[in-house]
Amino acid sequence: MLRLAATSLCLRCQRSPSLRLRVRPCATLNQSENQETVDALYDLSVDIQKVRKLKGWVLHRSPAYTKEVAGLLKDMGASGAVVARILAVHPEAVLHAPEQVRSQKELWMSVCPSQRELVGIIEKFPASIFTSASHQDNQRSNIAFFLGLSLNKRVVTKLMAGAPQSFSRQVQQNQEVVCTLQQTYLELGGEEANMKVWLQKLLSQNPFVLLKPPEVLRQNLMFLRGRGFSTAELLRLLSKLRGFVIELNPDSMRRSLTFSQDAIGCTEAELRDLVLKCPALLYYPESTLAERFGGLLGAGISMSQITETPTILELTPQIVSCRIRQLEARGYDVKSGGLDALNGTKKDFERSFGKLRLRGERPLFNPVAPLRGDD
Repeated sequence: MLRLAATSLCLRCQRSPSLRLRVRPCATLNQSENQETVDALYDLSVDIQKVRKLKGWVLHRSPAYTKEVAGLLKDMGASGAVVARILAVHPEAVLHAPEQVRSQKELWMSVCPSQRELVGIIEKFPASIFTSASHQDNQRSNIAFFLGLSLNKRVVTKLMAGAPQSFSRQVQQNQEVVCTLQQTYLELGGEEANMKVWLQKLLSQNPFVLLKPPEVLRQNLMFLRGRGFSTAELLRLLSKLRGFVIELNPDSMRRSLTFSQDAIGCTEAELRDLVLKCPALLYYPESTLAERFGGLLGAGISMSQITETPTILELTPQIVSCRIRQLEARGYDVKSGGLDALNGTKKDFERSFGKLRLRGERPLFNPVAPLRGDD
């Protein structure tokens, strides 16, 4: 009896038309998610799984303005692929009302040269654009302050993008930091006529200088002065460190300097000369310095060569080993030929290596003889 019932049921199921469902591959997995937001992101080809994994809370918020925000980005010149990338890494952008986004766009266009460049900034630094509406008054005041310093608009744009927190806070805080930087520059012997260029360069190299308490700069300079650096040398260091002097502290600098001095076996005066040539000796931790010194010595480079070209310490052991192999393949011996060919940025090395390559291919005696290829 049971077998007959089962057979009848199977036959009935086979005759029933199959129910065809069209399911999106990225359909919502959680009923509490805002389905309109999920569907809109899906239509924009946004990686919804990535959004769920990194910032799933956005999908639960309401109201959301996904289509409107995407439309505004496209009006600025962003392609569909760019919009999808922006909303995948910063989906909270859809929680900003259209009028708020328009207001931010107008604010940024007061310093940004074109909408195309603004789209590039949004793609790299979306959080700097999609910020709270309550910050706009502070942003306007800070923009006016930095433009009042005669800073280039591109520099102001870079500051807003790289350190948006500094524009969201009250302008008085930035005024205090800038005033400290200007006073320090003049106290160290800098010329007032060059101060604007110096300040512009410093801020563009490290926008986070604005977020550090002014006392940090004073403490670090007092420490370095106590180590025997003159005012002129401190000014050189301040420029060479590209604003990273704010990131340091006396204790870390003391440990780094002590390690380097013990490793090299030099005097205080010799150590100061090395630091002026290679400021990295101030901010590399002891573990990094140990690795760099050890890697160079292990590669057969002498300590006297290191002190003659201390910037070689800025290269990792892996880069040093790779470059030595390339140079040796061209018949260059770093032990006898010096470290200039080994040192520098990637472009510097490629230039030096290219010269060695040409020298190896050039005929030795007969200038009209055909070029000899490498074996």
